[in-house]
Amino acid sequence: MTDSRPWRGVLVATALPLNDDLSVDYDAYAEHCAWLVANGCDGVVPNGSLGEYQVLTPEERTRVVETAVAAIGGGRVMPGVAAYGSAEARRWAEQAGEAGCGAVMLLPPNAYRADERSILAHYAEVARAGLPVVAYNNPIDTKVDLVPELLAQLHGEGHVQGVKEFSGDVRRAYRIAELAPGLDLLTGADDVALELALAGAKGWVAGYPNAFPAACVELYRAAVAGDLATAEPLYRQLHPLLRWDSKVEFVQAIKLSMDLAGRHGGACRPPRVPLLPAQETAVRAATEKALAAGLA
Repeated sequence: MTDSRPWRGVLVATALPLNDDLSVDYDAYAEHCAWLVANGCDGVVPNGSLGEYQVLTPEERTRVVETAVAAIGGGRVMPGVAAYGSAEARRWAEQAGEAGCGAVMLLPPNAYRADERSILAHYAEVARAGLPVVAYNNPIDTKVDLVPELLAQLHGEGHVQGVKEFSGDVRRAYRIAELAPGLDLLTGADDVALELALAGAKGWVAGYPNAFPAACVELYRAAVAGDLATAEPLYRQLHPLLRWDSKVEFVQAIKLSMDLAGRHGGACRPPRVPLLPAQETAVRAATEKALAAGLA
């Protein structure tokens, strides 16, 4: 990658392949990272929520990052470094730096509903590890909302260089651009990818490329180029799948689509449980329709 901002472009929040005994299949993960890049993706985000980081041991979490770096190079790897404590999150950022990564992605404090001062202190602490930090705003799951005004403050103090925006509120893109024009907006939810690309997003931290990388990359490139004749029909075709990225069962759904597309999706670790029959039927139907349309 030539850009010194490795968070730009399509970065896949990677699902983590597990063996039948639910141990991590590192060989399959390395192959998956390489396959994503070969299919046009710009990089990967290991240890995000799609990668089930909350249920990994510290040793597993470390090895996942090292596996991705060995497979595709550190400049293409932006690990999630979320943790309950700021000191622990900083240690994960330091580990990412030691592994050769170019940036990290960080949720706000999420053990409780943090206030503004705690959030600023948290990002300041992790930024001291020395790697560029991309904030991850997911108020749905964390109950902490990095509103545009707060993002502008974090950016103004040098703590964050970009934001993965998962609120689903596309209006925020314009407010963020006004308040912090130097802050890179990254699409965080697959089902607003077109809207945020048109609103000036510089990247997409994406879930569904785990199953359909080439089609998602084509969608993103067309959308940021303003080529709606290409982007809009593709977005309509993919949207029945993309909207699963914003549902509670997003990991199970994406892993099922991977299995159907000939990838290694497989099971999830508890407390995640298998999809309900109706959910599985819906994901299966949408995936098979996309496969039949030649989107794989």
